[in-house]
Amino acid sequence: MKGADGRIGGRSDGRADLGPRLVVAAVLLSASPAVRLSAQVDRSKPPALPPPPALKLPALQAAQLANGLELQVVEMHKVPVVDVQIVLDAGAVRDPADLPGLATFTATMLQQGAGRRGALEIADEAAFLGAQLNTAASLDVATVSLHVPKRRLGPALDLLADVLLRPTFPDSEVARQRELRRAQIVQQADNPVAIASIAFPAIVYGRAHPYGRPLNGTEASTGALARDRVVEFYRSYYRPTATHILVVGDVTLAEVRELVSARLGAWEPAEGRAAGEGGAAAGAPDAAARAVYLIDKPGAAQSVIRIGHVGIARSSPDYFSLQVLNTILGGAFTSRLNQNLRETHGYTYGAFSQFAAGRMAGPFVASASVVTAKTDSSLIEFLKELRRIRDEAVPEDELAKAKAYITLGLPGDFETTASAASRFRELIVYGLPHDYFDHYAERINAVTASDVQRVARSYIDPEHFDIVVVGDKAQIEAGIRALGEGSVLYRDMWGQEVK
Repeated sequence: MKGADGRIGGRSDGRADLGPRLVVAAVLLSASPAVRLSAQVDRSKPPALPPPPALKLPALQAAQLANGLELQVVEMHKVPVVDVQIVLDAGAVRDPADLPGLATFTATMLQQGAGRRGALEIADEAAFLGAQLNTAASLDVATVSLHVPKRRLGPALDLLADVLLRPTFPDSEVARQRELRRAQIVQQADNPVAIASIAFPAIVYGRAHPYGRPLNGTEASTGALARDRVVEFYRSYYRPTATHILVVGDVTLAEVRELVSARLGAWEPAEGRAAGEGGAAAGAPDAAARAVYLIDKPGAAQSVIRIGHVGIARSSPDYFSLQVLNTILGGAFTSRLNQNLRETHGYTYGAFSQFAAGRMAGPFVASASVVTAKTDSSLIEFLKELRRIRDEAVPEDELAKAKAYITLGLPGDFETTASAASRFRELIVYGLPHDYFDHYAERINAVTASDVQRVARSYIDPEHFDIVVVGDKAQIEAGIRALGEGSVLYRDMWGQEVK
């Protein structure tokens, strides 16, 4: 076909009009390799996952100081920073039965005055050194942690040694921190998610078990916090013979041994109760029949759901199979619970599950915050998925995806000194072997579909679920009762019966 000027295709530049398809092809040929590759990608299906890379971790080197202090060092020399984690057997499991919250309060008080420094001076010194200094307690352990540039490690360890060995626990700071905690508890009472997080373990374990007590205590126990109780707890559980120091970063074992010995080598336990003598170590309670525990929160915009029961300890031989199971069930965004309740039904922004394994058997819990009007419908879908994972074998493609999700993500946990210290700390807290992570991917990949179904039937028991719902009772009670999934009982924020 000729144009008005007599040229083929009617182009004024004298070039032939090759048509749309040939033009696109010409553009792609002249484009960069990345653009050409993008055009070849099949976007109708997810890309195939590569095999996980071999995980090559630096060795965990161990030594012991003369005073019994255990030292572990992991050398990572790419970046001139150092992370220090001091792990003490002073977690909330050591709380006296009449004073929950004492362990976390004691850990907080370490930074409120130490040596010749007050609370503000400790904070100013850490900031001057470019360091992050934190003290905290979880259920199982207390931790003093430090993140600092390598060139400031010595002075930062001086500060840390003051906080760890020479806390002053001034009365004025005890009173101030006590009032701050009391205010936090008042705030929690207005937050349905916080209420569920306190009530669920209390209902599952009861107050006789340390895992059933509120980590930061109650209003009554907070009011009873006093300097003498803090000092007694510190003297009982902050001891070198029950302490491990983990150092990860641009250091060597010899260097760390010299630095730590100079500052902590003379640490001797104070007079007081020997570590290990206090705190309750009750066994898990017997499982009760499935029931719904309703905590009334009038006017709540959503209902907060927690479903579960006692789970496993971190030392369980079934831990790896349960990791795969939970990834399929509710441990990832693409897991069954989230796909069902969020993507398919639109009841929630997120639905998840977890085996919170501790030194003792921690809870299994499935959770979500859901639209109030769909509380009963959400419970139906939760229970459907929790029963399906037991009753039906997991398809091989779903199993493979879950294992890849875990193994491909593992190297990222060791990219920085801080994240590596967090993972290596698990070896200390739970008494795991030093080469544990060297075989982690191998053990995950060995899990079979039959393993998943076996542990699902062993550790997920719908007949004994504790179903905790925090929401507007006037709007949700009738729908919950109509489900017929167990007795409906009434509880308060602390898991106590409401009549």
